[in-house]
Amino acid sequence: MFAQTKKRAAPAPGARCLPAMMALAALLLASAPVPAQAGQLFDAIKQRGSIRCGVSTGVSGFSTPDSTGSWSGIDTDICRALAAGLFGDKSKVTFTALSPQQRFTALQSGEVDLLSRNTTWSLSRDTAVGLNFGPITFYDGQAFMVPKSLGVTSATELDGATVCVQPGTTTEQNLTDFFRRHQISFEPVVIEAFDEINAAFFAGRCDAYTTDASGLAGVRATLATNPDDYVILPDLVSQEPLAPAVVHGDDQWFDYLKWTVFALIQAEQLGLTSDNIDKRLDDPDPNVQRFVGVSGDTGQMLGVDAKWSYNIVKQVGNYGELFERNLGQGSPLKLERGLNALWTEGGLMYAPPIR
Repeated sequence: MFAQTKKRAAPAPGARCLPAMMALAALLLASAPVPAQAGQLFDAIKQRGSIRCGVSTGVSGFSTPDSTGSWSGIDTDICRALAAGLFGDKSKVTFTALSPQQRFTALQSGEVDLLSRNTTWSLSRDTAVGLNFGPITFYDGQAFMVPKSLGVTSATELDGATVCVQPGTTTEQNLTDFFRRHQISFEPVVIEAFDEINAAFFAGRCDAYTTDASGLAGVRATLATNPDDYVILPDLVSQEPLAPAVVHGDDQWFDYLKWTVFALIQAEQLGLTSDNIDKRLDDPDPNVQRFVGVSGDTGQMLGVDAKWSYNIVKQVGNYGELFERNLGQGSPLKLERGLNALWTEGGLMYAPPIR
């Protein structure tokens, strides 16, 4: 005889649905917005009511004070964008001019909350110095400027030249690497102060002046008595991704920095400008609705107001506006966008989705 099989008790009504219901609940929980975790520095900035921004001592197009102490430049506008998104007021920021030697100590000691001062993102700074770099705000490269009368058309022709350079920068190391790689010699003229190194070059103390190509363009356009007397050589001897930076240890502050820069880039891609963003509040595009704070919860996730990205663009503009007025055709530098164009225009500017 076959063994009799025991019958299992029938499941209670709805029991078969329980695993599916539990899975659905878990999915909903996982997809729910998670408020940003409190960060000590981020909280201190909120309580203070303003952002302390470390900038350069004066680089045209990036951070330059006028005679009244008012700062302009794309680096200072990044700081204003942070203030606009966090406080709803772009003026809630103070600027501290820092030399290359001072900048990292000032950030590590808490004298400033971030650096936004044409600083190159590198491995040693990301690790040994203890910095977290936000998205790249300007793709640059190191170049050389010489008097046109020198008759030089390439940096490889500078064998035996005297070269003005600031200490404590990636520029100094790149300079040594370039001449060693090409097996030619040079004599460095090392000057720390920005105004002094410019004066030394235009006084003829150096055959060449080296720093980021954008910096040379600014010096040539704004400080040379006759800009046509000087030429920036076509050689780019390094990659200089310039980005704002904060210290390790506060992920919430770092997150906010990253997404502020991304908001500037995405606003340009969406066609949102300081002039038209109010007209786009009723735009049916879901990406625009999330951006202006009509829908979604990105502000809650960052620990800021729902209209944080709207305030950034309304008060400061999108990335293209920042570039145009500080570095582009609306500025003395008149730089082309090049690598700093949107990815849709052949450049490298790209932002993850804000959602």
